[in-house]
Amino acid sequence: MKRTMAMCLVAAGLAGCTTTEEANQAMQGRWIGQPSDAFFSQYGPPASEFPLNSGGTVYTWRGGETMRNVPAQYRSMTKQEKEFAEKHRSPQTVINIGGGNMSVDTAPPGQVLVAPARSEELGCEAQISTNAGGIITNIRTSRDTDGEGFSFSRCAEVFGVSS
Repeated sequence: MKRTMAMCLVAAGLAGCTTTEEANQAMQGRWIGQPSDAFFSQYGPPASEFPLNSGGTVYTWRGGETMRNVPAQYRSMTKQEKEFAEKHRSPQTVINIGGGNMSVDTAPPGQVLVAPARSEELGCEAQISTNAGGIITNIRTSRDTDGEGFSFSRCAEVFGVSS
């Protein structure tokens, strides 16, 4: 019973998460046919632009950049690991070597470090195509990280898209 209830809560939580595709659909519905100046006035200038032979332009826009700190993850020691630690009186300090960096993390007693603490860059990038008159003819995300909150899409957070 508890397991079923927990699975229902997880499913309900995931149902409230917005994906990149949902963000794309909402952005297209909101911005196709609108002047690109209106988009850039609301969300900031483009990072780059590429002129098209037709007189239109393809813009690359970036926004919503932020950093998220992900705490270290631990698990409980197995019986064998506890016995080994007691037998060898190994310290609780774990040295992690990866990516050319070495760090020292202190695991809580009876815990094993599974993943060290890290920082993640979050952001959104969109490609915006316009006609010769500057009207948006296509808009789509070209890079989208997880959201800062419970969203699967940073673009959905930036553009205020909710499911």
